[in-house]
Parts: sequence; C-alpha cells; structure tokens
Amino acid sequence: MLIFLVGFMGCGKSYVGRNLAPMLGFDYVDVDKFIEEKEGMSIKEIFELKGEDYFRKLEQQYLQDLDTDQNLVVSTGGGAPCFFDNMDVMNEKGLTIYLNRNKEKVIWRLLKGQHKRPLIAGLSEDELKVFYDERLESRKPFYEKAKLHVGDADVPEILDILKKNP
Repeated sequence: MLIFLVGFMGCGKSYVGRNLAPMLGFDYVDVDKFIEEKEGMSIKEIFELKGEDYFRKLEQQYLQDLDTDQNLVVSTGGGAPCFFDNMDVMNEKGLTIYLNRNKEKVIWRLLKGQHKRPLIAGLSEDELKVFYDERLESRKPFYEKAKLHVGDADVPEILDILKKNP
C-alpha cells in the first residue's frame, strides 16, 4: 500500500512520514530528498540552475513510477499535488493524507528553515504570511482532494485514524 502525505511546505510531512512509516512496518521516502540525491544537488540549486519546470517534471515522473505493490509512506513536496495530474495519480495509487495544519505553526517552521526553501528565501515574516495565504488559497483545491484530512493530528493520532479507516 502507498500512503502519500500532502500539504503546505513546513506542515510536517517529512516528520510525520519518517515516524509513521516504522509504526506501520512500511518503508519511507521523501520525494524532495530522493530528487536531491538523484540530481546531486539541493532543491534550491535545481530551481536556480534548471528551473522549477524541470523540478516539477522530476516529481511527476517519480510519482508515476511508484510501484503500488510496495508498502511505502511518501512525503511529497508542498507543490507536488498541484502540478500535472499528480494528485489524481496519488489518489489512484494509494491513500492520500492532507496535513492541513495550523497557520501559526507552519509560519514558525518556515521561518526556521527559510534559507532552504527557494520559494520563500529572503521574505520577511509579514511577506511570508501573505505568501502563505495566497499560495495556500491556490493549492487548497488540490490538497482537499486527499482522501483523509487530519488537521493538526500528531503521528500517534494519525496512526489511530488509519487503523479506524482501513
């Protein structure tokens, strides 16, 4: 079974994925980390040197190539569900979980790791809040296609939700 974690950047997809997978006895992959390893450069460098379109095509290819016979928790990038038919592909291949987190927590996390994120590098806190509101508004229709919405649930709560919704 494939489980896809979707949601805005900084919502904790990687953290949840790393911790949820072993509890389920699944393997884990972070799509961004996979692409960084494959390309031999950071996401920021890929954006700068090859462009966002190139990166989005790599995401799309990775999702399309996933084998539905494996037990895998997949943390996607925040934009992955919003390009091409990626959200439909994920919904067809497995269970999609939307981590629709509290705005203040997400902004705090983004400010901490801002330098690693090409779309928000250099934004002030106020600019980041505006960016968050605008970008989330445009991405929400894609995220909301997820089969499961878990809000601010932590890993044990998500595990309980999964057990109740096999």
